[in-house]
Amino acid sequence: MSEQPILDMCCGSRMFWYDKMDPRAMYIDIREEKHTLCDGRNLVISPDVIADFRKLPFADNTFPVVVFDPPHLDRVGNNSWMGKKYGRLNRNTWRDDLRAGFAEAFRVLRSHGVLIFKWNETQIPVSQVLALTDVKPIIGQRTGKSDKTHWIIFVKD
Repeated sequence: MSEQPILDMCCGSRMFWYDKMDPRAMYIDIREEKHTLCDGRNLVISPDVIADFRKLPFADNTFPVVVFDPPHLDRVGNNSWMGKKYGRLNRNTWRDDLRAGFAEAFRVLRSHGVLIFKWNETQIPVSQVLALTDVKPIIGQRTGKSDKTHWIIFVKD
């Protein structure tokens, strides 16, 4: 069992966290990087554990809360600030990758645990992403410019 009750399985730079060092969370990402963005801001991706969301290094039923905010862009340049900030999906394997990510999220989530999923559908519609899991969401909210970002909550049976 993890000492932290929350797993953020794609933490990136922890953009939406009020406390980016919240001790209740275990922060995971596949990359550890530092960049200076085009506007001069520093972008720091510094996970507690470097791991791939498709194969998490945790036992089944470990966390009561899992946050899954995977990369949402499959068309982004290698040196673009968007790619650095949000990561990138593999154009050829993104469906399999996200399907595996959902499976891993539900595997490490405890029974009756909550999965908080965030998706921006600028390039890929949320309907295509939700089709990659058989688990049905219970709550969803669209936000952001033109309502492109979706916050979706699942509960594991």
